[in-house]
Amino acid sequence: MILPWMKLASDTSLLAMESQAVIWARMTQIAMGRGTPAETMLMVTEKVSAFAEAAATIATGGSAHKVVRGYRRHVRANVRRLKRK
Repeated sequence: MILPWMKLASDTSLLAMESQAVIWARMTQIAMGRGTPAETMLMVTEKVSAFAEAAATIATGGSAHKVVRGYRRHVRANVRRLKRK
């Protein structure tokens, strides 16, 4: 009974840390003058599409675990992409 909640808490904590890595990378690029308008626009549009994806997941009977997994997948992709820049 408690194991699924512990897994969700763990995944949510990892999501928070991974998200901070993306925020740090983007803000560092902007502060150093290497930020682009396209990246800035991407920051905003990603939030809207992630919310829509999460809402659709919940509306179709998905779980909080599935929503967090989806967010983590997107965040990890951003970390990999931003490290290459």
